[in-house]
Amino acid sequence: MSGSGDLLHVVSNDNISAGRRSFGRAIIWGSAVVMVAVAVAQLMQVQGWGSFGFENWRPTLYAYVLWAICLCWGQVLMHGEHGKRTLFVLPAALFVISLTVFPLLFGLVIAFSDWNLSSPNGRQFNGLANVRQMWADPFYWNAMLNMVWYVLAILIEYAIAFGLALALNAEIRARKFFRVAFLLPLMLSPVAVSWMIGKSMLEARFGPLARLGRALGWDDPSFFGSPWIAKLTIMLMDAWTFIPFMMIMILAGLQAIPKELNEAAKVDGANGWRAFWEVTFPMMLPVSITAILIRIIFKLKLADIVIAVTSGGPGGATDTVTSFIFREYRDRSNVGYGTLLAMVYLVVIIIVMTILMKLADRFARPRT
Repeated sequence: MSGSGDLLHVVSNDNISAGRRSFGRAIIWGSAVVMVAVAVAQLMQVQGWGSFGFENWRPTLYAYVLWAICLCWGQVLMHGEHGKRTLFVLPAALFVISLTVFPLLFGLVIAFSDWNLSSPNGRQFNGLANVRQMWADPFYWNAMLNMVWYVLAILIEYAIAFGLALALNAEIRARKFFRVAFLLPLMLSPVAVSWMIGKSMLEARFGPLARLGRALGWDDPSFFGSPWIAKLTIMLMDAWTFIPFMMIMILAGLQAIPKELNEAAKVDGANGWRAFWEVTFPMMLPVSITAILIRIIFKLKLADIVIAVTSGGPGGATDTVTSFIFREYRDRSNVGYGTLLAMVYLVVIIIVMTILMKLADRFARPRT
């Protein structure tokens, strides 16, 4: 060591007495017992099984804050310097839990309840009645089937985005201008796109595209009258908004490929499509799969355009699960049933994305 400035601070095991450790464990478990007792008491009062004088859920919140403080304090008491290191992460983790776990648990309680905002009886526990209603709801399963078509459309979006990225990566005139121009749809709000295109340009009577369709011989240029045409129109509007997102990710990946690889491919006689399939595309697999996975996540949340343009029509042809759940809340005020549908959809998303990420981990390894 050349001097004191070169010395590293090493955290050593503190000499912590048994009494101090016991006190740390006592305040942690004691505060946990208080939190659970308060939560159970409030839950019993909400269910009508007793009255403990609680007006709202604030006592449970205060008990959780007390337990969080005691947990952090107890870590320092039991582990000394090592416990202080956990304070860099533990408060943030507890805050995330309060923002995710508690609303999830509250949502599960609502999901198994009959709670219509227009009913004077308020929330009533109804067991599995919402589950049985979901199994017999053809509109919900129709929305699920529509999501399959919307997700499959991502493959076409990916092909278009890849082609645009290749074009913008080439040495063409006004390349910077085209990069900015193609990114403009991504900067627009989906609601703005819905009104600008769906409500204006595609309007059946006076919209410019409808007039163009009549000029070309289309007798009834209704973009939202036929189920499949309406679904295709929604797909095109959503694709126009998000293809630039995939394009910019793929373009960044193309620019990261070393030029030496392409030059070596040319020396070996691989030109054109052969160089693309043997060099460019394999090298782009990690970026491509990442872009597709992120796009799937955005697609599974598709609702803005559908709600603003078609409200799921005609006959549920353009409905998404999210837009259907939104209408359960807004139009029918059915909070309990809508929450159950959202919980089921959340489980479906978790399962699907887990499977896709495992498959992606297998195919995303770059090839050299």
